[in-house]
Amino acid sequence: MYDLIIRQALRADGSLTDIAIHDGKFAAIGTLAPGATARQTLDLQGKVYASAGWIDSHVHCYPKSPIYHDEADLIGVACGVTTVADAGSTGANDIDDFYQITRKAKTNVYAFLNIARTGIVTQNELADMTQIDKIGVRDAIARNPGFIIGIKARMSSSVVGQNGLKPLVRAKEIQQENAPLPLMVHIGNNPPNLDEIADLLTSGDIITHCYNGKPNRILSPEGVLRDSVKRALSRGVLLDVGHGTASFSFEVAELAIKQGILPHTISSDIYCRNRLNGPVHSLATVMSKFFSVGMTLPQVIDCVTTHAAGALCLPAKGRLDAGADADLTLFELRQAPQVFIDSEGKSAKGESVLVPLAAVVAGVILLTEEGKSAHVF
Repeated sequence: MYDLIIRQALRADGSLTDIAIHDGKFAAIGTLAPGATARQTLDLQGKVYASAGWIDSHVHCYPKSPIYHDEADLIGVACGVTTVADAGSTGANDIDDFYQITRKAKTNVYAFLNIARTGIVTQNELADMTQIDKIGVRDAIARNPGFIIGIKARMSSSVVGQNGLKPLVRAKEIQQENAPLPLMVHIGNNPPNLDEIADLLTSGDIITHCYNGKPNRILSPEGVLRDSVKRALSRGVLLDVGHGTASFSFEVAELAIKQGILPHTISSDIYCRNRLNGPVHSLATVMSKFFSVGMTLPQVIDCVTTHAAGALCLPAKGRLDAGADADLTLFELRQAPQVFIDSEGKSAKGESVLVPLAAVVAGVILLTEEGKSAHVF
């Protein structure tokens, strides 16, 4: 007797599968015997897609943050997202409070710890090097094992002030002293120059806002990948979208993807204002934009499942395999003309949009607003 059986789910590659869940884990994936029974059975009749639960690897959901804040479940399960990683909203001062708040969420919540002890309380948290307290970071990580899954450094001119590369050098020292946590690096306006940033990064580090349209971007003025970024990618550095309010350009994304420079992870950089007012709205909206710049459904899904789980070092998530955490996103791919807006106010036409109907977290079905009106449920 299983807890939940989902029959005839459509996978991103177009194949059909049955999914059995027991004790919060996937128990069987494939074709189940007709006589298999469960406390709850859902037949999708080949009309609804099911993937491993979507992971948004760059959000801001510490509700007490004065600048970038939101509620985890409003950007998580309400949008079909089963797991989110907050990208540096909190530092050592507030991470314990953030952890306690997240225990009430239905969404799985993890955190990149800001190397500045205050987190993002101001826009220039790394302009004062005394904000970076190695011992404070070490102790915060020790107090929150399994919750802090990486560290975050925002390396743009408005954040670092006159300190240039110094915060990133300190971040790499912190990373080495607290291995094997990945380092996520925000890139924006220079200084410091992206070439200097990229040359300091090593395997598993994450460049977020990878398709921003600012001068300090991954493409040269001629539209080709910078040599420094090419070298970084060859070392195993990862590219994350981190759409946000000011960090995604259709032009840059399309040019890059045409050259085979695909994102490793697609993330939203969502918080309350860009959720309500755009241009982000939801992870599903951000994912849908990538159909307009040349990516396929399986590629897009990989970026929020297997790739995201790998980047965040969450081996039990992001995969439809027996023994993995029973997190699923059930969704439709609707065909209808769309107009998407990037962070620079430019538009792109699309023909498809992803519509999440439910998040399944540890085997529990949580319907989105669209899901509540779907006849399949």
